[in-house]
Amino acid sequence: MSGSADRLPRLLALVPYLMSHPGAQVGEVAEVFGLSEKQLIDDLQLVWMCGLPGHTPGDLIDVSWDGGEILIDNADTIARPLRLGIDEASALLVALRMLAASPDLAEVRGDALPRVVAKLEQAAGEGAALVSNQVAVDVDAAPDALPRVREGLTLRRRLSLRYYVPGRDEVTPREVDPMRIVVADGRTYLECWCYRAEAMRLFRLDRMLGVQVLDVPADPPAGAEPIDVAQGVFRPSPTDELVELEVTAAGRWVAEYYPCEQVTELGEGRLRITLRARDEDWIVKLALRLGDTGRVVAPAAMAVRVRQEAERALSLYAHRA
Repeated sequence: MSGSADRLPRLLALVPYLMSHPGAQVGEVAEVFGLSEKQLIDDLQLVWMCGLPGHTPGDLIDVSWDGGEILIDNADTIARPLRLGIDEASALLVALRMLAASPDLAEVRGDALPRVVAKLEQAAGEGAALVSNQVAVDVDAAPDALPRVREGLTLRRRLSLRYYVPGRDEVTPREVDPMRIVVADGRTYLECWCYRAEAMRLFRLDRMLGVQVLDVPADPPAGAEPIDVAQGVFRPSPTDELVELEVTAAGRWVAEYYPCEQVTELGEGRLRITLRARDEDWIVKLALRLGDTGRVVAPAAMAVRVRQEAERALSLYAHRA
């Protein structure tokens, strides 16, 4: 069952569609809107009770579907389709430009995507185009990482990586079987089977300090499944340690950027956030990044370490002064 938040936009799009497709069949319209025929008829019954103030027969939309043919009348006031708002059009334009910058599309011929962007800019108006043009979409990669990763994918060869891990501030050697290039959260990643982790992993191209194509066929295990990046790249494990943070209004971005176990409003824009830390170094860096906009509440030992690291950093500034 769809809620009113889903149903209202659908009804506002359904009426203009029916006005421009007189005599459309119930089954065809249901397929266009991704509904069952019963759901569509439920919507039509609701449309039949809508109209202008007054609620007399002459004020209400007249719709019928006898014999499976939908006829609609007296709906001229909402016959025009909805337009994208500036924020919606801007977000769509930025997403399309990021897609165009994806390495997977860099060598694809044709001008379909630029034409779609141009048409959307024209339809959205100057406001959306101005806003979206102020956003630069840059797909980062080390100078020679992308060509060598592509070579490994094309030849189906194993890769040897020197990979920088910022959470531990170290460079680790990896041997991986490449599977595909993906773009997530505005970054470009190699999805692969990692022999060091013995699991599927995503490695950012701009953190690869060296890539070598090995004379070994790539042979990931049969059970190696693609990683779902629809909800973002950072996917904590149930075994990771639970950490509790308190953040001010300026630190609320943490709840939006990272998957959280629990988020509680504390008033005045403050939040108590519970999330899982993949390692202690990562949460320390996050806490230092927050500065006075957030603090670690639990576990106590981690709060102590954050305080010690902050004091150490401050002492370095004092020493240089």
